[in-house]
Amino acid sequence: MVNRTTKIGNLKLKNPIFLAPMHQVNDIAFRLLCKKAGASLNYTGLINPQTREPLFLEDKPILQFACNSPKGIKEFIKKYDKQVKGYDFNLGCPSPHAKKSKIGYFMINNTKAIEEILKTIRSNTKKPLTIKIRKMPEENTKKIIKIAEKYCDAMGVHPRTQAQGYSGGPDLNFARQVKTLTKLPIIYSGNINNKPQAQEMLKEFNFIMIGRSSIGNPNIFSEITNKKIKKFDFKDYLNLAKKYKLYFSQIKFQAINFTRDFEGSSKIRHKLSLAKNEQELLTIMNLKN
Repeated sequence: MVNRTTKIGNLKLKNPIFLAPMHQVNDIAFRLLCKKAGASLNYTGLINPQTREPLFLEDKPILQFACNSPKGIKEFIKKYDKQVKGYDFNLGCPSPHAKKSKIGYFMINNTKAIEEILKTIRSNTKKPLTIKIRKMPEENTKKIIKIAEKYCDAMGVHPRTQAQGYSGGPDLNFARQVKTLTKLPIIYSGNINNKPQAQEMLKEFNFIMIGRSSIGNPNIFSEITNKKIKKFDFKDYLNLAKKYKLYFSQIKFQAINFTRDFEGSSKIRHKLSLAKNEQELLTIMNLKN
């Protein structure tokens, strides 16, 4: 089941296992490792269509838009359409930044803007378009589904409330309810930590996303898909990060993520936080250069 071929829109996929969108975590080096490990589709973190930051898209990801108007979308797609496999519109981000910017979960009442954004994306690309929501009032859910069905090829569901953020248990019944309300394929996201859990969720939903369980652990994708490949560690990440000249602050952030299963990880993380260069990171993690 985890290795069945499938499709979203016109996009053929090797399996229904995706890397979930995560802000800051999903840099190009991390996404490439997840793809090599077996994720059939990578999502980027939040991207504003008016960004001037350089984008590394060599893994051909689903690019996730975070915005509250269609401004800049047409121009963005014209520039990057050949470099991505599709697009996602985020209506789930619960962060204080999202609240301040009136994006993500905090625009669920702005159905006019939601429709304008989806319509603009759809009219400028033939590639798949998905939308990602989290648990919300039923009235909002129904309104957003009605709009999404006009333009989207699938719907991602993270069944935690905005107040929960990423803690506490996901409400599986909310995801089931969404499934009954729409004909769109459902991409389930929330507390999938191993292969048995992945298999269970794929009995109910079309696709699954792996998010927090993959942080510092791209190998979860090879474990779920049974892909025969070497286990990746921080050194593999570092080699790719250096290739793309990622900032040292980002590299250090990921180094800390890769230690979460280390014995004495709290002490190691403290040492890593004080590291001043890549060699110090490798030495602290007992990895040879």
